[in-house]
Amino acid sequence: MNRPTASRLAKLAAVAALGTLSLAACGSDPVATNGSEPGGSTSSSSSNLACPAGSLTAEGSTAQGNAIAEIISAYGSACSDKATIEYNGTGSGAGIKSFYNGLVDFAGSDSALKSEEKDGVVETDKAKQRCQGNEAWNIPMVVGPIAVAYNVDGVDKLVLTPEVLSGIFNGTIKTWDDPKIAALNDGVTLPKANITVFFRSDESGTTENFTKFLSGAGKGAWKQEPGKKWTGTGEGKNKSSGVAQGVTSTKNSISYMEWSYARDNKLKTAQIDNGAGPVELTGEAVAEAVAEAKVKGTGNDLALDIKYADTAKGAYPALLVTYEIVCSKGLDAGKTALVKDFLGFFASSESQKSLEEIGYAPLPAQLQTKVTASIAAIQ
Repeated sequence: MNRPTASRLAKLAAVAALGTLSLAACGSDPVATNGSEPGGSTSSSSSNLACPAGSLTAEGSTAQGNAIAEIISAYGSACSDKATIEYNGTGSGAGIKSFYNGLVDFAGSDSALKSEEKDGVVETDKAKQRCQGNEAWNIPMVVGPIAVAYNVDGVDKLVLTPEVLSGIFNGTIKTWDDPKIAALNDGVTLPKANITVFFRSDESGTTENFTKFLSGAGKGAWKQEPGKKWTGTGEGKNKSSGVAQGVTSTKNSISYMEWSYARDNKLKTAQIDNGAGPVELTGEAVAEAVAEAKVKGTGNDLALDIKYADTAKGAYPALLVTYEIVCSKGLDAGKTALVKDFLGFFASSESQKSLEEIGYAPLPAQLQTKVTASIAAIQ
């Protein structure tokens, strides 16, 4: 974890928390429709902390691992460590299973709960059972750019299209000097070397979102069904740290991973040309793409439909959104109070802004307003 950033956010949050002497208790608040808690205080500010005691356990997405570690540390500092919050990055698939089996209080997943049957399970139905017959909500919290990280000597700038990326990751483009890559990188000396592809061997929401991007924007070059299990070519590595280490230690290699892992390992990342020109991976470019997403969930369920093809000029289209999957109702009162307080802090403007420093993009303002309203509506 990036300790200096955590410390900076913790100090900021602690100062903000000094104004919490007359807070309403968290419990079964009515639905907020304008991003505000009852009484008029805005829920996008970390000054709304109630700091209840208790404990929470959660697991799932490794994509949000660095982000949630930062926020847990900052929340603990702001609340004088009154509560214990533990998060285990086991992968999105494992996190969802642990949630609907009642093993954790909430889950982090890089894809929303599925309402269609897969492998004999309908995730929305199982989650509803776990929530005592109440709906589980998908609340977007962490915007994780998916970096295409590579290790090629002498190539400091690399431009790839979704179609060419599909060819690399399905094995039809096998060498770095392939004409399709060369055509996008005029003046760049590409090696006459085989491309080593690394992929996530565990069930991964990052894999699902990356393959959704390839499927949606690759002009038919990616023919496999998007999913948490990898179906392309390459060598498997466990979790985000595994693929990052694979690229770091292997010349002429490439993989997909959350931007924070690429940054932590000082890896070079490709620019993506989605039809409107090459776009470098930045927080601002990812926020442009997220702003184009539509909410496909109903009510306070904020599952998103992300636009992958024909994105606006300057929008970086390879991304994932990590959802905190929570019971809308059904946890005991103590757990509910702590879930709402912690997630409210996580969604605050201060917290979201801080995540840019470690490789994430903040929630767009309009979506942030909906997120804070959903958190307020948890009962």
